[in-house]
Amino acid sequence: MNAALYEFVTAANVPVAYACEVGVYLPDTSNVLGWINDGVRTTLVECDPLIVTVLRQRFSTNTHVRIEAVAVADEAGQLTLYRTAASTFGQNVPDAPALANDGYQRAESDAFSVQAVTFDVIDDGSIDVLSIDIEGGEWYVLRHLRSRPAVICVETHGKHYVNPFISEIRAWMSEQGYGAWYFDAADTVYRRGWSEPVVDRSPKLSWWKRMRRWSRHL
Repeated sequence: MNAALYEFVTAANVPVAYACEVGVYLPDTSNVLGWINDGVRTTLVECDPLIVTVLRQRFSTNTHVRIEAVAVADEAGQLTLYRTAASTFGQNVPDAPALANDGYQRAESDAFSVQAVTFDVIDDGSIDVLSIDIEGGEWYVLRHLRSRPAVICVETHGKHYVNPFISEIRAWMSEQGYGAWYFDAADTVYRRGWSEPVVDRSPKLSWWKRMRRWSRHL
């Protein structure tokens, strides 16, 4: 599993009674798998029907896991997405990692449509840890967030990619009392009430290259 988020939150003694992940992909890559394994109440939000089938098979006996087979967007309705393995993205974003990093060109053969909802339909206001990785649409989750989780993990950057709504994300985090806790190769993890310097947990590039890469999305 992608255990870093679970390990860091657990080591920081942040209490977690409810975890949520928006944009899961395969079960073993989930950012919240550690909490699922611990028996913590968890909601997984995944838009790709092929992946939803895999998730339901994997977690069929886990009664504490709820799977929402929808896309999350800024408004409800049908949303067209482009299937690009782990980088599937919606037509409602101006940029995505597949476009910026992989040179992907939108193709009708990759397109599929699903029901989209605003996140307040899913969020009951009690999420403790929230992981958002929906390839450029993370702002749409935050904009309709009812909960104020202790920790929020957001895909913000990676190689040539910078989240197209990074300014909105930063402003929202500041207004809601969150500080950047740490960052890695793709995500920035925000912690409510955090005021210490951000911690660099990205791959071991030179110090100057790591900070230059991260500063591009500040």
